[in-house]
Amino acid sequence: MEQRELSTLQGSVDEIIFRNEDSGFTVLDLDDGNDIVCVVGNLGNVQAGEELKLTGFYTTHPTYGYQFRAEVFERSLPATSNAICRYLSSGVVKGIGPVIARRIVEKFGDDTLKVIEEDPACLSQVKGITKNRAEELAEEFKEVFGVRTLMMFLSGFGVTPAQSVKVWKAWGIRAMDLIRENPYILCRGDFQIEFGITDRIGEACGVPKESYDRILAGISYVLIHNLNNGHTCSPRDKLLLTACRMLNLTVEQLENTLEEILQNGELVLVKKKKEFLALPELYEAESYIASRIALMVSVPPEEAPDIDFIIRQVEEEKHITYAELQKSAMRQALMHEILILTGGPGTGKTTTLNGIIDILEYQGKSISIAAPTGRAAKRISEVTGREAKTIHRLLEVDFSSGKLRFCKNEEEPLDSDVIVIDEMSMVDVMLFDALLHASKPGSKLILVGDYNQLPSVGAGNVLQDLLSCEEIPTVRLEHIFRQAAQSLIVTNAHSIVEGHFPDLSRKDGDFFFLSRKTAPATEQTVLELVCQRLPATYGYSPVEDIQVLCPQRKGELGVMELNKKLQGLLNPEAPGKTQFQSRFYQFRVGDKVMQVRNNYDIEWTKGQEKGAGIFNGDIGVIKMIDRGSQTLAIDFEERLAYYTFEMAEELELAYAVTVHKSQGSEFEAVVIPVIGGYDKLYYRNLLYTAITRAKKILILVGREDRIRFMVNNNLKSGRFTNLKYLLNQMIHR
Repeated sequence: MEQRELSTLQGSVDEIIFRNEDSGFTVLDLDDGNDIVCVVGNLGNVQAGEELKLTGFYTTHPTYGYQFRAEVFERSLPATSNAICRYLSSGVVKGIGPVIARRIVEKFGDDTLKVIEEDPACLSQVKGITKNRAEELAEEFKEVFGVRTLMMFLSGFGVTPAQSVKVWKAWGIRAMDLIRENPYILCRGDFQIEFGITDRIGEACGVPKESYDRILAGISYVLIHNLNNGHTCSPRDKLLLTACRMLNLTVEQLENTLEEILQNGELVLVKKKKEFLALPELYEAESYIASRIALMVSVPPEEAPDIDFIIRQVEEEKHITYAELQKSAMRQALMHEILILTGGPGTGKTTTLNGIIDILEYQGKSISIAAPTGRAAKRISEVTGREAKTIHRLLEVDFSSGKLRFCKNEEEPLDSDVIVIDEMSMVDVMLFDALLHASKPGSKLILVGDYNQLPSVGAGNVLQDLLSCEEIPTVRLEHIFRQAAQSLIVTNAHSIVEGHFPDLSRKDGDFFFLSRKTAPATEQTVLELVCQRLPATYGYSPVEDIQVLCPQRKGELGVMELNKKLQGLLNPEAPGKTQFQSRFYQFRVGDKVMQVRNNYDIEWTKGQEKGAGIFNGDIGVIKMIDRGSQTLAIDFEERLAYYTFEMAEELELAYAVTVHKSQGSEFEAVVIPVIGGYDKLYYRNLLYTAITRAKKILILVGREDRIRFMVNNNLKSGRFTNLKYLLNQMIHR
């Protein structure tokens, strides 16, 4: 049983047992003067011989025994000759082993580290170290002392060791100088350091509150925050008011500096009906998308007199008769460089897409098929009978440099004549920009999606912005085919999106409504459906086949509370079942979990195949938790990935997920609690998206008046973007 009372422990590092170089997680033996204590925690690059003062708690691991779990630590270099010798012998500096270390300490004694740091040329006085080697060692020492100094400095402001490691990897020995010159560079890039922390560092470094760097960082930080809400730009007036409150400055102070920021190109001003500000990378991405689409639209339609003959040939081979609108989509796909195919469930979108692919293959075209998520790629592969990849895999994501890049780009484009993207509503601006950069000139682009779905989790509203441009060839499928019309999921989804109340009375189909008047009664019914009734009636697995979808995260019927209740019933605590407590959840072996942010450098294996990248919305099952090495293994649909405990903050339990996070996925059975909640989160498109995630069974649980409210509430979640404006500018110029 763990003792959670915080204790302090002090001593010198005797031996490093294990270290994860990426996260800084370390297992070491500490000599406290009386005994050797096993210490675990995120301790960065501490070395044998260093003096540590640790704050944490004692715990007993079932395999590794008594340990001290360090939450906070202070470090100091060894002060005595013996400790210094052990420190240098540990391999902290390449090229210095035990023999050379002993000679250096014999020469300089307790002043050894001071000499190394301040006058490393003196090392040439030691037998076995030449003048040139002394100079090389001086550079090595700079790096060793540099990362140590950086981590000690940043930890004083609340920066974690893992974040410090990222900073060091980015800038190396220049890091401290760069930070002292402009601390606000820390809140940009991939470091995920909060502005408040950066601002405290700025204050400590004496940066004036009205400085250019601070104002730029503040405005940029608000824009970056707004990216998480889907906006690629923000109205100038609202943005500056928000930044003023955060920076504690006046609008006039910001306006004066903003003009200089704009002149330097560090932010972009777009003058539409109102003025909008954008980060350069987002503006450049939307500009490139608009320019490429405008170029594709400008290409004259390709003459193809044998199109109807080819369609008849495909109909005969496939024993199918296409509707006229489906044939129109096939003709346009052959004639134009770009086609948007859109429509709701049951409108023949998949049949039409298969027909388009058949015809293009009949012409000898090479085709690549992709979707934004693994689940969506698997589904489109199943319905087309052809290989489909995630867009990231298609573009060959590479994170070896520490930054996201794709191997497929303008210099090495995709070799496909046609690129088909399914679930286009989920594709954000930056991903679509990368896709277009990787598309060779003259290749066709077929974009397939449901315009009534929620927009992408990432920034932008790409599908809607493209559909707003009448010059882009588009086919909208709206007729529900007879077979699909037998599904209440399909017919009710279309009723909802048209603003009509769904049929809740039927008990003989695939769409059910269970009336419950209170939140506790609704919760109890949801738990019974997932854990007992659906598995007993249909043989569904509660983990693999059934998904609870919630309009909101918080509250008694939100994702967080329902996950805890479902975990307690489906995967309870038991002897021998390993578990650990993260910041928000207690995870156990067997838990269903979801990755909640894109992480491009998580490596995974799938048989002999290796890759990197686990993305926002990917769902997996925990297969192993090792408390000794502080790691866990997760199976994301046959891709096995390893996480440190610190990385687990990117995970959530996924027995219940928000509707937004379910985009691009389909489940055998979906259960949706609909009662109470925050009005702003209960609207028509959200209900429509949730319902269309169900393949065979959909159950709404709650109040009829709440469903009626959602159907009547057609206030879509608006997004500020520049793409629509730029498309119109470039196509009509």
